[in-house]
Amino acid sequence: MIGSARKDRNMNYLLIVKVLQIILVVLLVPLILIQSKGKGLASGIGDSIGAYRSRRGLERAIFIFTIVLAVLVVINSLLVVILS
Repeated sequence: MIGSARKDRNMNYLLIVKVLQIILVVLLVPLILIQSKGKGLASGIGDSIGAYRSRRGLERAIFIFTIVLAVLVVINSLLVVILS
């Protein structure tokens, strides 16, 4: 009986962590797409010459939030593996 209750609790945690994973990834993908510098596939192939400039304001906030979200996705992925 005790083992069954523990297994049910782990399944509930696993469901919560999986739903959280979906939410995190749905938030992460648009943030990455917003930050793309070039438009289209051809810009990534040949046109790599550009000037460096620092990120300021909203661009910096989006950059930092993207990093934080990516770290949360990795941690959450590890939790999914551990709970599975």
